[in-house]
Amino acid sequence: MSERRAAPTVGQVVLGRRLQELREAAGLGREEAARVLRVAPATVRRMEMAEVALKIPYVQMLLSAYGVRGEEAAAFVSLVEDANRPGWWQRYHDVLPEWFSLYVSLEGAARLIRSYEPHFVPGLLQTEEYARAVLETGTAGRGGPEAVERHVALRMARQRLLEREDPPHLWVMVDETVLARPVSADSRVMRGQLDKLLEYAARDRVTLQVAEFAAGPHPGTYAPFTLFRFAEPELPDLVYTEYLTGALYLDARSEVSTHLEVLDHMAARAASPRRTPDVLREYRDRY
Repeated sequence: MSERRAAPTVGQVVLGRRLQELREAAGLGREEAARVLRVAPATVRRMEMAEVALKIPYVQMLLSAYGVRGEEAAAFVSLVEDANRPGWWQRYHDVLPEWFSLYVSLEGAARLIRSYEPHFVPGLLQTEEYARAVLETGTAGRGGPEAVERHVALRMARQRLLEREDPPHLWVMVDETVLARPVSADSRVMRGQLDKLLEYAARDRVTLQVAEFAAGPHPGTYAPFTLFRFAEPELPDLVYTEYLTGALYLDARSEVSTHLEVLDHMAARAASPRRTPDVLREYRDRY
């Protein structure tokens, strides 16, 4: 049986999809592919769904059965070897939930990240002090100070994404509640966080907007969610939405398009990227 991993990398997701496409193009069902490998059909399904690591011998046998040979097969195997290498975030496996590991992988591979956050500043834009205050009052705080600090370190490590030479475009929509609700009794925490948001709002690859109270209700008033778009044509847009003990990854075209429409609708009604710094400064002056 294929070896299970804590969470798939984006490369494994892409290649799993590609294996499914090659199988279907060859006119084979999962049962027939399973007979090639002498495994249960469920193993083929797990490979295609990136629920297990892609073993090189299995991949080679499937490619041969699907009529993929020569340089094309060698290139595919090379991609599998790269995809199976652990991501940097696996150093934080002790505090990183399995359901969030894929999120970090998607975050690092995306060309566009659009998110709506009704409760807190998104993790990629948090200061260390703000992150610590949020984590101490959340589920991470139950693990004690050491666990909180590991979570803070992971969050800060994720932010290196925005310092790359070619970072993704980050387009963030935050509800005004995020600015109005202090996360700490120390007003310096919120002032420091608002200063950081003002800094990021001035960056070319960051678009920041505030959904103001004055604009009334909007269609995103349910839960935070993030939409990822990738350069790889094999990987469609994906939506991530989180709940108290887990998360959902949505890739059905109807679900993704609905979330995209909601983001566009909110962007049209929210404070513009030009006005948003004024809103941030107004709140900073209150703390």
